[in-house]
Amino acid sequence: MPQLPPLPMDVDVVRRATWVRVPSALLRTARPRQWVKNLLVFAAPLTGSELTARQFEARGGSALGGAALAFVAFTLASCAVYFVNDTVDAERDRQHPRKCRRPIASGELSEGAAVTVAGLCLVAALTLSLTAPGYGLTVAITAYLVTSFLYSLGLKHLAVLELVLVASGFVLRALGGAASSQVPPSGWFVLVCSLGALLVATAKRHTELAGLGGPAAAHRPSLQHYTASGLRVAQRVIALAMVAAYLAWALMEPDPRERVWHVATLVPLVAALVRFDRLTSRGTTSHIEDLLIRDTWMILFELCWLVLFAVGFAAPAM
Repeated sequence: MPQLPPLPMDVDVVRRATWVRVPSALLRTARPRQWVKNLLVFAAPLTGSELTARQFEARGGSALGGAALAFVAFTLASCAVYFVNDTVDAERDRQHPRKCRRPIASGELSEGAAVTVAGLCLVAALTLSLTAPGYGLTVAITAYLVTSFLYSLGLKHLAVLELVLVASGFVLRALGGAASSQVPPSGWFVLVCSLGALLVATAKRHTELAGLGGPAAAHRPSLQHYTASGLRVAQRVIALAMVAAYLAWALMEPDPRERVWHVATLVPLVAALVRFDRLTSRGTTSHIEDLLIRDTWMILFELCWLVLFAVGFAAPAM
């Protein structure tokens, strides 16, 4: 058999570039920066009323292990959603100043490959969820996938409902973590979580509307039903409701020493909400989640809240 001539240098370079380009496109479409949302699965085992400091030594390890399982499952599920969403929105994303650089919209990643990866992630997420105790995590993952796919396929164009669906994704993460860690969440926990998620969703729409101006509705049709001033009012009303619910939770803590610390955590929480309100007052096409994890003052307020909460958590055992 005759020996084939060596490939031309430019063809060899193209082949090597493909091996780098495709994994890079897959990773960017999976949006690792968004995986921080899945840390909400740890909220219930760390704040659940039935997992006190005295019980943590006995149950803490298994509770956090269950939450870690939920984290991986929700990460896989969210990746499936991102691949489907970017496939459905490819044409509209090409008209967006930032989203046009997404791999599917730019042609770096084919729609067929994206759908295949989405299917693999979906199967992996559901399979992993079945290994958790009970069926709570599987129900939460399934509900998240169904609502997210319905959102991507058309419900995101319906004003108000699309905000509720976006917020539900955060709440389902928290409930999934609670189910997997077997730490029943309190009603106040669910309420505060729901209001916080709705706050983020509303702020996201405001920054999009303010940042894109008139053409905003072309990129997201639901924005034609909102006004920037209306979204700002809604954002602040939701923030006040969240503070009120959080304060009610803190004051209902039966242990007086823990109650004092829980009330003290309200200070950095309010400071963080005020900072968040200021950061979202101006329009931007950047990810709203970056304001929570990249702004120096936000990080300081979040760490302060965490320290005060940890001290209060350990107070009864001291």
